[in-house]
Amino acid sequence: MTARLALLASLLLLLQLVPPSSAVVLELHGNVYPIGHFFVTMNIGDPAKPYFLDIDTGSTLTWLQCDYPCINCNKVPHGLYKPELKYAVKCTEQRCADLYADLRKPMKCGPKNQCHYGIQYVGGSSIGVLIVDSFSLPASNGTNPTSIAFGCGYNQGKNNHNVPTPVNGILGLGRGKVTLLSQLKSQGVITKHVLGHCISSKGKGFLFFGDAKVPTSGVTWSPMNREHKHYSPRQGTLHFNSNSKPISAAPMEVIFDSGATYTYFALQPYHATLSVVKSTLSKECKFLTEVKEKDRALTVCWKGKDKIRTIDEVKKCFRSLSLKFADGDKKATLEIPPEHYLIISQEGHVCLGILDGSKEHPSLAGTNLIGGITMLDQMVIYDSERLLLGWVNYQCDRIPRSASAITSRL
Repeated sequence: MTARLALLASLLLLLQLVPPSSAVVLELHGNVYPIGHFFVTMNIGDPAKPYFLDIDTGSTLTWLQCDYPCINCNKVPHGLYKPELKYAVKCTEQRCADLYADLRKPMKCGPKNQCHYGIQYVGGSSIGVLIVDSFSLPASNGTNPTSIAFGCGYNQGKNNHNVPTPVNGILGLGRGKVTLLSQLKSQGVITKHVLGHCISSKGKGFLFFGDAKVPTSGVTWSPMNREHKHYSPRQGTLHFNSNSKPISAAPMEVIFDSGATYTYFALQPYHATLSVVKSTLSKECKFLTEVKEKDRALTVCWKGKDKIRTIDEVKKCFRSLSLKFADGDKKATLEIPPEHYLIISQEGHVCLGILDGSKEHPSLAGTNLIGGITMLDQMVIYDSERLLLGWVNYQCDRIPRSASAITSRL
């Protein structure tokens, strides 16, 4: 009995020496269409108040629209965040230097030596000041407030003044020093610089920080481009209907951007995609005719004889796309079935969810963004420890308890 107790004590001591797998898991809400956002509820402040934050792997800074006072702010779901001025980060602090390093801009001090910033986005801009406050995160060891530096956005531009929006701000999940993930790792809340998201076509999903939810098998991995400031695999070629010949004239550099609702291609691959899609329709589904009037941001749509209600009704008319990323002699393939690039509009039309980036947003000219529509029903993993991007088909409307539970369902 004494020997067994000694062995048990040794095992307990060994377990204490091995750092546990860590994870922060948050439930996602929203949809690609018509809301156009997938967001988490983040509890911020003391006492904590809820705020909706759009998950964005294309941005580094997490920020809220706030009353600093506000100059131009949207009409947000939970009202404006009201900071205490004593929590404002000074321009001389390292966190301010880290922010400007992430933004790749020369540092400028604002009034009262505070760390002010300006960020330009594809669809707008935000001006604010960096502050620190408590984030209450549901970590594996319980919910504990964690001090996080984030942006207090007090000016979103005149075009956004009092315009309703479904979110309070942005959860910056990109690559950088001042990202939420980097801060969580530096404070020991998570042990690995890993994040993943799983957004469901049913309108739910989950987001996780840390490596505890990463499947142990079944994931397609592609090396990240070390030099790129965003999450980007190595160059890939675009294929249609599993054909070996690529339809893109040259290899495409793509960015995985969960903050983009749709997928945006550069001019040549966009027109190549549109051409092959239209040619397939003309052969197999002549009952679909192109709509002259446009559906909001969706520029290419087709209508049937009756109102289309689900993609299943017209799925046979379209073919899959795929992106093949080279890794030496190997190729990591991202399959893009019709349901990952098509949208059924409120008017009952089937619309192309791949847009011409150079036309919709001139700042995207030459850029290829893999947006939320193409990430549907897949777990996408950003492993900055190993510099790998991964993806695997998954039923995203149910939050798994562990990595082994994920693997068993693949």
